Amino acid sequence: MTRKMRGDALLFFSLLVLSDAMPSGKIGVNYGLLGNNLPSAGQSIESLRAMKAGSVKLYDANPEILRLLAGTDIRVSIMVPNYEIINIATNQTSANKWVEDNVLAYHPETMIRTILVGNEVLSYCSDEGKRIWNHLVPAMRRIKISLRAQDIRNIKVGTPLAMDVLQTAFPPSTATFRPDISTTVMVPLLKFLNSTKSFFFIDVYPYFPWSENPININLDYALFQSNIKYTDPGSGLVYTNLLDQMLDSLVFAMTKLGFHSIRLSIAETGWPNAGDIGETGASIYNAATYNRNLVTKMTGQPLIGTPARPGLFIPAFIFSLYDENQKTGPGTERHWGLLHPNGTSIYQIDLTGKRASSDYEPLPATHNDMPYEGKSWCVATPDVNLTELERALTFACSQGNGTCEALTPGKECYEPLSVIWHASFAFSSYWAKFRSQGANCYFNGLAVQTTSDPSRGLCQFPSVTI
Repeated sequence: MTRKMRGDALLFFSLLVLSDAMPSGKIGVNYGLLGNNLPSAGQSIESLRAMKAGSVKLYDANPEILRLLAGTDIRVSIMVPNYEIINIATNQTSANKWVEDNVLAYHPETMIRTILVGNEVLSYCSDEGKRIWNHLVPAMRRIKISLRAQDIRNIKVGTPLAMDVLQTAFPPSTATFRPDISTTVMVPLLKFLNSTKSFFFIDVYPYFPWSENPININLDYALFQSNIKYTDPGSGLVYTNLLDQMLDSLVFAMTKLGFHSIRLSIAETGWPNAGDIGETGASIYNAATYNRNLVTKMTGQPLIGTPARPGLFIPAFIFSLYDENQKTGPGTERHWGLLHPNGTSIYQIDLTGKRASSDYEPLPATHNDMPYEGKSWCVATPDVNLTELERALTFACSQGNGTCEALTPGKECYEPLSVIWHASFAFSSYWAKFRSQGANCYFNGLAVQTTSDPSRGLCQFPSVTI
């Protein structure tokens, strides 16, 4: 047996032993709270139990939720907020206090199994964001030291990253980490994960690369249901879905830095069930199809793994439990939920993977799998709070650049004297003028896109061509 063969055998054996220690057959769910209409924590935990979620990932260490999870068989992932990283990294006492307040107060009755330090820290490239980069691994080390001081051995420490940590990702065999983080952050991070036998946590969404290039990437390939096979010219590995390609790109990038055996865990994945007019493929049909097939893949026996790591269990968390109406950005940001805010299912899903696809009720047809080409306007939503709408109108008109010039007395859009009318024009005008700078049609939930031209007479609403 060659040295490489011995190394590969040891890698396979170690990964197999470690994977056997993990709760296979259980899919996790991300539980976010960015909504003003969400059910109580108690109701939410009952929903998780009814859905047979194996684990739940929180974006903080919410005391009420952690108390209510005590005595359940749900494994829990908690998070250190980004703004606390530097303090913890530079002060062991602060790390000890964080563990005391957020772990010891609930463990072991609440099955806390993972502490995630920060959230997509390496995606923030401002000066302040970059300042946190170099404190990320030191903060993780201090949290681990605190856990060991309490003789807690069954809690992993990691950090969830986004796919933008890669400089190149396709084909997977060519993948490398970004040069600005490769040696300064990724090498220390991978050393930490390797030495503590933790996971490389990744937020991985096939929806995004597909929706950015739906003409050249087959939708069924992104949804795990195509017969397409792609052979990586560098490795010779054969791929049948987009998620495996994305996961293996991380495997190859880590290997190039000398780390061959760090396990992957999917901290977030999913598919939006709705979105703005220009957000291709965001639909209930596609969301249900992706998540159901994901569960089947991840819970199947024997374990499938990926082409680069066949047969290995990959823990996975679906994003998210609810649609969250206070998330900013494009419409898809608010529509990743498995449940409506009233607790009812957006679509049926069995997180254990035991339900046959033929047992599900029919899904509504999808009509936006190809990019929309045409004009769109941004108008006020019906039945909104007029006081809030007036504030949003004031904001839109205060940005300059002639946004609301047509609404001044005597101008073509001044009448009718209606807050909804004026706000609709202001929203459309603002969106048309500032969309190239990142503006969107949201306005704290007071606006919605439409393909119906709201213009009347001489008053012509500015539009956006999608």
